[in-house]
Amino acid sequence: MTRDFSKIKISVLLLSTALLLSFCARREYFPPPSVQTGLASWYGPKFHGKTTSNTEIYNMYDMTAAHRSLPFGTMVMVTNLTNGKSVIVRINDRGPFIRERIIDLSYAAAQMLGMVGEGVVPVKIEVIDNYSQEKQDAFYAVQVGAFISKKNALALKKKLQKKYSEVYITEFTTPVQSYYRVRIKAKSLDSAQRIATKLLQDGHPALLIKGQEFKSPASKIV
Repeated sequence: MTRDFSKIKISVLLLSTALLLSFCARREYFPPPSVQTGLASWYGPKFHGKTTSNTEIYNMYDMTAAHRSLPFGTMVMVTNLTNGKSVIVRINDRGPFIRERIIDLSYAAAQMLGMVGEGVVPVKIEVIDNYSQEKQDAFYAVQVGAFISKKNALALKKKLQKKYSEVYITEFTTPVQSYYRVRIKAKSLDSAQRIATKLLQDGHPALLIKGQEFKSPASKIV
């Protein structure tokens, strides 16, 4: 993977994930406790550049997903139940159309969940809502992982601190679950891109984040 190609992918992810730093609350789309469990799959190159069900152009490097019934634009937290990794995606397509599968994730989302190799994994889905993007001073960071286990997040933080100086964890809380997101703070967009490129070269997933880190009452530093 070349540096230029990595930057292109990272830049695309940046545009699609600015909303991840804002406030969220649960909608009652699913029966109590308002979560859905089942199998998740992912789709990539074959559909890249094609039109999605909501008329967008599918980009395999965006944090998006297909669901059979959730309204377009719905944000959901998806947790891989085999490794505890989590990610927030936006619903912009319909599917999957295979029995027992409940969500079809973009390649980027699947990469963050560590499920690209497996292809199909058991997941938990929680709907979140009330996003309000902050438009104040820019903040840049690179997210390397998100976990439901604080222990796993701390282990990754310790590993990353051997190479990076500003590694931290934010706890993101919903009415159902707490999620621990491991991030590296960056001084600028260019710095964030360099960090993300290095992470990708080292075999880590890397998701660029832009926005206000601690404006949300649902998010706090650990």
